[in-house]
Amino acid sequence: MTAHVSAAGTAVAVSPHLDDAVFSAGGLLALLSRTGWRVRVVTCFTASVDDPCPFALSTQLDKGLSADVDYMALRRTEDRAAQRRLGTLAPVHLPLPEAPHRGYGSPPELFAPPRPDDVAGTELQRLLRPHLAPADLVLAPQAIGGHVDHLLTARATAAASPPSRVGWWRDVPYVARTAASDAGARPGTLKGAGEVTVGIDAVLADKIAAAQCYTTQLGFQFGGPRETAEVLSSVARSEALRTGAPYTHGESLRAGRTAFRLLEGPAGMRYAGRGGHARGAPGTR
Repeated sequence: MTAHVSAAGTAVAVSPHLDDAVFSAGGLLALLSRTGWRVRVVTCFTASVDDPCPFALSTQLDKGLSADVDYMALRRTEDRAAQRRLGTLAPVHLPLPEAPHRGYGSPPELFAPPRPDDVAGTELQRLLRPHLAPADLVLAPQAIGGHVDHLLTARATAAASPPSRVGWWRDVPYVARTAASDAGARPGTLKGAGEVTVGIDAVLADKIAAAQCYTTQLGFQFGGPRETAEVLSSVARSEALRTGAPYTHGESLRAGRTAFRLLEGPAGMRYAGRGGHARGAPGTR
């Protein structure tokens, strides 16, 4: 594709879990929807599992849910509400189980390298290909923080889509927790990507409202609904400041050549870097 693509393109966001795309790139999703794009979020690890192992069960018990609740069904409902709030198309929920259901038995194991017997990454590549093939723009996590499901999602996206079309978002809330927030287990294609910061001042309230649809996650991830708004606003301010963007709130991505051009112009958005130029723009380094 060239830089002169229609503003009414197709964007697919590949979310590891049922909240990641909104927490990390909800402003961009809202902007794309507002400017006529067909935007769909495909979430990778959403399967309900009967008779979960003790660690997997603990991830819902510690959120105040009883053992007889279908936790993932509840989360899928939350996701549909969040996507409606952003104006995106009906989400796709892939039938893969989260890491605690695949043999990762403790919090430290969730942030360790993938298990040798974990075949989810291969299956994920197969499931993603038909969803990514028609996309003009693909959005996916950088895997900052190193969560195994984020890492597998990044790797599968890199394998299933041309790198030029991918914009890699910075994982929230991990960027707010990680001292070296540029560190993370990233796909190799990120190396040649340029950084683009999208101004989200006009849609920050929409992003926050969508994020607050994930009611089961807010206390654990942020401390509650009010704190969710505070953290998301703070991260967006920090991203704009970090990149020297000419607006108050931003979302930063590392983007391949085509994705970079789509984000800087035809979608009605601007890119920014220190000195008013795109930071590490493809073709300018």
